[in-house]
Amino acid sequence: MISVNDFKTGLTIEFDGGLWRVIDFQHVKPGKGAAFVRSKLRNLRNGNVQEKTFRAGEKVGKAQIDNRKMQFLYESGDAYVFMDSDNYEQIELPEEAIESELKYLKENMEVHIMMYNAEILGVELPNTVTLRIAETEPGIRGDTSSGGTKTAKLETGTNVNVPFFVNVDDMVIVNTQDGSYVSRA
Repeated sequence: MISVNDFKTGLTIEFDGGLWRVIDFQHVKPGKGAAFVRSKLRNLRNGNVQEKTFRAGEKVGKAQIDNRKMQFLYESGDAYVFMDSDNYEQIELPEEAIESELKYLKENMEVHIMMYNAEILGVELPNTVTLRIAETEPGIRGDTSSGGTKTAKLETGTNVNVPFFVNVDDMVIVNTQDGSYVSRA
């Protein structure tokens, strides 16, 4: 058991019969009344996000999640095949289980598979990935003083806003948390 006072972003807890990851939290000490913890939780099984308020000092179960380092190999129909780098064991995940991660997933990429008691919960991508620009409009010379952006399509098919100086076949670093452009690689 863990106290809600010890919440940290990324902590995984067992609560209401589900597995939840703490996305955000805030300790609140009102002038009148008892202190409480306002939190935003993501269900690891179905991806739903819920806001929950706990009384200060309330106890919840801490879930032990195993992160296995695996490599994405290939797509097989509507399943995606991953291989454990240590023992070469392969697992298949259905497209529905990793739908949001597919925007940044490319072959041979190293990821972490989240497991809870042999149940596969999903894929955890690195914070940033390097991807190639597949399509974009050509930049207009001298149109950089405003610091504007244009839309570009990545090799995975996802659109991202990039600065005007980025061109087709450039390698860019993209934040996987919010889908934003970080820099050229």
